[in-house]
Amino acid sequence: MTEIQVYKFGGASVKDADGIRNLKEIIALNRDKKILIVVSAIDKTTNKLEELTKLYLHADPAAEQVLATIRKYHDNILSDLFDAKHPIFDDIANVFVEIEWILEEECHPDAAFVYDQIVSIGELVSTRIVSAYLQYSGLNNKWVDARNYIQTDNTYKEGIVNWHRTKSAIQKDLPSILNDQFIVTQGFIGGTSENYSTTLGREGSDYSAAIFATCLDAAAVTIWKDVPGVLNADPKIFTDTVKYPELSYLEALEMTYFGATVIHAKTIKPLKNANIPLFVKPFKSPNENGTKISSDATITDYIPAIIVKENQTLVSISSKDFSFISEEHLSIIFSTFSTYRVKINAMQLSAISFTVCFDSDDNSAEALFKALGTNYQLKYNNGLQLITVRHYEQKTVDKLCSGKTVLLQQLSRNTAQMVLKQ
Repeated sequence: MTEIQVYKFGGASVKDADGIRNLKEIIALNRDKKILIVVSAIDKTTNKLEELTKLYLHADPAAEQVLATIRKYHDNILSDLFDAKHPIFDDIANVFVEIEWILEEECHPDAAFVYDQIVSIGELVSTRIVSAYLQYSGLNNKWVDARNYIQTDNTYKEGIVNWHRTKSAIQKDLPSILNDQFIVTQGFIGGTSENYSTTLGREGSDYSAAIFATCLDAAAVTIWKDVPGVLNADPKIFTDTVKYPELSYLEALEMTYFGATVIHAKTIKPLKNANIPLFVKPFKSPNENGTKISSDATITDYIPAIIVKENQTLVSISSKDFSFISEEHLSIIFSTFSTYRVKINAMQLSAISFTVCFDSDDNSAEALFKALGTNYQLKYNNGLQLITVRHYEQKTVDKLCSGKTVLLQQLSRNTAQMVLKQ
């Protein structure tokens, strides 16, 4: 019996008509396999939908213009791929109407809820286009709505998966479909028991692929990227990057936790638990090996991995009465960060202050600071850079810090972290 494969294509791989044609060629090369295809929103569409959402939340009529720009971008791709009379044009227009309905309504009080209902449309559109083009090209497939299968709670913007309900729904329907045809579905999105859309966290399509793979007991997951595999640094920042031919689950998990964007941070755990290997391969050279992430990795001497996160906030939290930062204080501080869903990227404790680095987000940071400011004094800097180096060498750390002000530095056995001011 043919084993199931899960292929995930990100926004960069379907950014235009040529990208979608290339996706079709990859599927055609593997037409003898059972493949569930997970697709992200078309390149930059999520950013545009986030912009639209912010405008709508502020009752700015410019939201309609942003929507028109998004529609035109997708229409241009459709015109390049299909005959003008193809029904996909009407299908996509009808999906965008869902946003028009939202814009005409009074704004829901929960901004995160609004975000998920609007931003999830990006994946619904991209997958309809991909599914239609595969069918148009003779590759029989079924479009599947991930919201009917990936079941989450009501934590909007970062839905928590109900694994029992999700596995039951996936196993009930999808294996039999894959016996006859490919499946095309969405990354990043799920659904609640009330049939509302949720998202799984920014860049969460990799996680979706892992969820489907785990529930289907797939043989492997392949993430198709615009890089030759997992590199030791971002090639947009560094010119001398090196590809890892293989990684252990643990090493990949550490890298994604610290912010490596080639794989979503939540992807590794379910695959590790199910012992499903993950391949990261270049979509422009599908026959190359890429990087394999598995329990069988034999590398023990890793090249240093450099992970850069921009737009960081560093805040020092001190008690107002000059008392030590005790476990009681830390409990309150961590609870506050949890309440406002602010993820800590680095932290350091001294006698009278606790210093934390996190991704800057104006809305959550403002609410967080207001809550902490009741009992603590706060000093903070914005616009900083966090660099994490796994398997560091001191010369690498010194080079990365050269010419910059070091506001925080921590060195452990395997990891160095520096918060830097340009």
